[in-house]
Amino acid sequence: MRPTGKLHLGNYMGALHNWVRLQAEYDCFFFIADLHALTTDYADPGRIAQNDLDIALDFLSAGLDPGRCVIFRQSDVLEHAQLFTLFSMFTPLGWLERVPTYKDQQAQLAEKDLNTYGFLGYPLLQSADILLYKPDFVPVGADQVAHVELTREVARRFNGLYPGEFFLSPEAKPWELPSIQEKARKLAGEPKTSTRTDFSAAQLYEAAQQTKKLSPFGRREILPEPQVLLTPSPKLPGLDGRKMSKSYNNHLMLSEPEESLRAKIKTMVTDPARVRRDDKGDPDKCPVGDLHKVFSSEETLAKVYDGCRTASIGCIECKSWCADAIVRRLEPIQEHRRDLEKRPDVVRDVLANGKERAQKRARATLVEVQHVMGLG
Repeated sequence: MRPTGKLHLGNYMGALHNWVRLQAEYDCFFFIADLHALTTDYADPGRIAQNDLDIALDFLSAGLDPGRCVIFRQSDVLEHAQLFTLFSMFTPLGWLERVPTYKDQQAQLAEKDLNTYGFLGYPLLQSADILLYKPDFVPVGADQVAHVELTREVARRFNGLYPGEFFLSPEAKPWELPSIQEKARKLAGEPKTSTRTDFSAAQLYEAAQQTKKLSPFGRREILPEPQVLLTPSPKLPGLDGRKMSKSYNNHLMLSEPEESLRAKIKTMVTDPARVRRDDKGDPDKCPVGDLHKVFSSEETLAKVYDGCRTASIGCIECKSWCADAIVRRLEPIQEHRRDLEKRPDVVRDVLANGKERAQKRARATLVEVQHVMGLG
């Protein structure tokens, strides 16, 4: 997640809530994308360091466990920037220009100058973020599928340009190997009496080419083509009915104090059909109803549907129930956060440990990439 400030309910329900579940099922890497923050906030980076710590607090208070997953800061692992640079050498410009969010974000953030290489290239940096860890899956919502597809294309192009080492396939025909080894001994200048067999896969492959017996060999791909792990997220509107976003200033923070949360929910737009108290409405057409579907119990939801459609309750009462449900959901998260805020060294230790674990994995991938690209 980009460190643009403390996380809001949309971030929580859209991703973080699901990440907590995934850490029990997969080997997960979660990071604070501070390099990505610079793609739009390069002219005003003063808040990024504090935002990093705020998001780390949100991660931990929401239930991410550093004993079950890796939590780190992107800029702490220099391999992200290094792999991004290497990818930029062979990625066609058109691939980046066609990413749907490129023009969309330019339109939404028209007040900022986004005619930069970093902004155009941020989907490629995402590809580096992903492929450094050779994942099987990338958990995203439907709106991010295009980014994962670009990552798959980058991996495919890389593997085509820079195939990995040859290996002897487990499906090799055993009767073909002796003649290949004999040819390898000749190519290596071994005496006729030699019985050497400890040739590298590359030496054996060269011998196989000359004997026209290539069936025993395959070529290892360095980078995988990760699959999308779709993580459906509930519709979570902001206070004005649009998608909850800090850009729209219509959000409720994960750390929102109860008094502030209740005050904000009172201002929420509702079903436009309910102009007067005795007008009947429909929760399916109301942003407050959408929040009830995510946070309220079935019993409360039934009361909302009945009361709204018969006009037996007013919007103020309905909003109060909604606030009650959200406060209940956030209470343990906020309590955990307050405890962590008293122990700032805990967060710093988590990020330091995560840096070390992420670096180890990322370094191994980068060494392989550099080797096949002729850089080491």
